[in-house]
Amino acid sequence: MAGFGLGQAIRLGGNLVMTRLLVPEMFGVMAIATMVMYGLALFSDIGLRQNVVQSKRGNDAAFLNTAWAIQIFRGLLIWFFALGVSLLVVVANRIGMVPADSVYAEPSLPYVIAVLSIIAVISCFDSTKLAEASRNLSLGRVTQIEISSQVAGLLCMFGWVSIDRSIWALVAGSLCSALVTAILSHVWLPGVANRWQWDDTAFREIIHFGKWIFLSSILGFLVNSGDRILLGGLVSTSTLGVYAIAFLIFKTVDQILAKVISSVSFPALSEVVRERPADLKSTYYRFHVIIASFTYLCAGILMVSGQTLIGLLYDPRYAQAGWMLEILAACLLTVPFRVATQCFLALGMARLLTQIISI
Repeated sequence: MAGFGLGQAIRLGGNLVMTRLLVPEMFGVMAIATMVMYGLALFSDIGLRQNVVQSKRGNDAAFLNTAWAIQIFRGLLIWFFALGVSLLVVVANRIGMVPADSVYAEPSLPYVIAVLSIIAVISCFDSTKLAEASRNLSLGRVTQIEISSQVAGLLCMFGWVSIDRSIWALVAGSLCSALVTAILSHVWLPGVANRWQWDDTAFREIIHFGKWIFLSSILGFLVNSGDRILLGGLVSTSTLGVYAIAFLIFKTVDQILAKVISSVSFPALSEVVRERPADLKSTYYRFHVIIASFTYLCAGILMVSGQTLIGLLYDPRYAQAGWMLEILAACLLTVPFRVATQCFLALGMARLLTQIISI
């Protein structure tokens, strides 16, 4: 939690500097481009990390190498579809299907999406040692990799903006961060060294478990990103940029909590299911109480002092982000109940997760 919190603090600190160097419109464009990439990633998510953590074969070389091969195919597929989306945005603008004052009409948007799609190609070669580390609760080096990639991306961003104050500074930082993660995942972690290998039994197990992750990820994207999809066509680039700042602070807290849930509670619950199933109920409630206590404290602080916080951190151009943050903070109240969904995954009941999100 401390490591991920430090990573998010680095990200937020970089954002504070960049908002003073770049105009809000650039953050609006970046929000939509990032959302497109995030959406494509979720629309192709079959839970490879969850498979490795949950499966009894999670430390088997054949299983891990098959997962790595699937990951490469998936990354190339995301890259291909991202290029298609950027082309679609260009065509939609030329035939007048996009409101002239919306974010989707911004000339740089399709190019930003196209360049950001390279991240999918870089990340698809990440080592499965990252998933192995999560399975074994060896989070020290994983945290070091995450922080190192954040710092590298930040330095790249600052270096670029010192030469060119454009949106490409934000894009360059994201690319650099992805590249550092991919390299360090192979050289900085113990575990199975990936090579090209295909095991039909492992493939069937991954797909059987992952099909429900796939459905829940699609539904989750529509629920969690529907706001930016709609706002991109309804408001100006500047307004969406201000909203992106409020969403960033909310998401920083949300992701710290989500990281604890996915990287600590899920592997721990999976281990309990494999070795001490009778202890599952008590372990679940221990996690729930700890996470709920911290979550409700953060939600209350942001609901009460959102406007004060924005006024303190940002210049007057972003003042409207204050009341937006106070409303967004209410969403944090649902976070502790995500621990229950990790129980379903630990038990191999991914179907229940999809049904819950559907409802």
